[in-house]
Amino acid sequence: MDNYSRKTIGMVLAGGKGERLSPLTLTRPKPGVPFGGKYKIIDFVLSNMFNSGIKKVYILTQYRAYSLMKHIRESWGKWTGLGEFYVAISPETRDEKEEWFKGTADAIVHYLRFIESTDAEYIAIFGGDHIYRMDITQMVAHHLDNAADLTIAALEIPGKDAARFGVFSVDEKFKVTAFAEKPKQSVTIPGKKTSLVSMGNYIFSRKKLIDVLQEESRKHSDLDFGKHVIPAMLKNGDRIFAYNFNENTIPGMTPEEKGYWKDVGTIDSYYEANMDLIKVSPQLNLYNYEWPILTNQGNLPPAKTVFDDDGRRGQNLDSYVCAGCITSGGTVRRSIIGPKGMIHSYTLVEDSILFENVSIGRYSKIRRAIVDKNLRIPERTVIGYDRKEDIRNGHTVTESGITVVTRIKQTGDLS
Repeated sequence: MDNYSRKTIGMVLAGGKGERLSPLTLTRPKPGVPFGGKYKIIDFVLSNMFNSGIKKVYILTQYRAYSLMKHIRESWGKWTGLGEFYVAISPETRDEKEEWFKGTADAIVHYLRFIESTDAEYIAIFGGDHIYRMDITQMVAHHLDNAADLTIAALEIPGKDAARFGVFSVDEKFKVTAFAEKPKQSVTIPGKKTSLVSMGNYIFSRKKLIDVLQEESRKHSDLDFGKHVIPAMLKNGDRIFAYNFNENTIPGMTPEEKGYWKDVGTIDSYYEANMDLIKVSPQLNLYNYEWPILTNQGNLPPAKTVFDDDGRRGQNLDSYVCAGCITSGGTVRRSIIGPKGMIHSYTLVEDSILFENVSIGRYSKIRRAIVDKNLRIPERTVIGYDRKEDIRNGHTVTESGITVVTRIKQTGDLS
């Protein structure tokens, strides 16, 4: 691992708006959305880099970047002691008319000088908005074994489901022979009924990356890896290989976790991935201390429950409850309560996700809801029981009935 990691630097694309996750992304980029109570989505890719031994990482931010950059500075800069190596950078503009990143590869072009000045041999360009665990050095080894110019992380999925993705045609050695964006006909792996689809994670040989970006950026102002770079490299006869993520292993991995990767790009998929965490045997095991997901630990006291009287009992059942939370005479079932949560007496919270510093007033009932940070829910509030009423109160309700609460009127009434 050490030999590969020392020769690799990371570039994490963390500027996405995440429009399908709105309204959770109205005030933060998708990589900055909380996940699993104490984490943010970007913590997963950064933990993969860190645990893989890749200690020099540039995080390219863009949309509403302040909160994300603050998180990087206070956790990955301070807590890990890698402030000079985990650097969050925003787009630089020379004048007011200049636009920010227009494509995934265009983001790298803006900071090509970092790649040109490094002595690293490999550049790991990864997205910052997916949930998964991965030993990246295994992908780098695959890249080296194949003398590849570019290696693309790929998911092996049923061929019938591949039309929603960018799909590879590969030969028996997984060398990419063609690439199609959302093809009408499924393209399967030779001898299988499955297809390889792109995860948007790349390992480039340094010199090849510099050359291809300099060449293609002259042709496309919206330079994108899927639309422009990969097709251009195939046309040039460059050596491109797919790396099957399903074959990646990490220490302490459970059988359920093998091949686990979630896009969490919609409210429903985000909700389902969070709810999976509290199952008896979740697909993603956050209690694997051999490959920890790191984040800002903070200086909060332990969670606690208060009162044990009939009709007024503080209890958390089948739930994730973060540090600093107090469940005071209320009941929490199958829910995730973020740091500094306050559940007041005679309240019921079920099948819900509460972000940081949420207070639920007495006698309230919250069901199948996502409540944004710093909100104070007034006494006797009911959310998640009447779809029409929730919409009238200004909340977003998905087709499957998940209610997203992002604002409450200052008067104490529901907006």
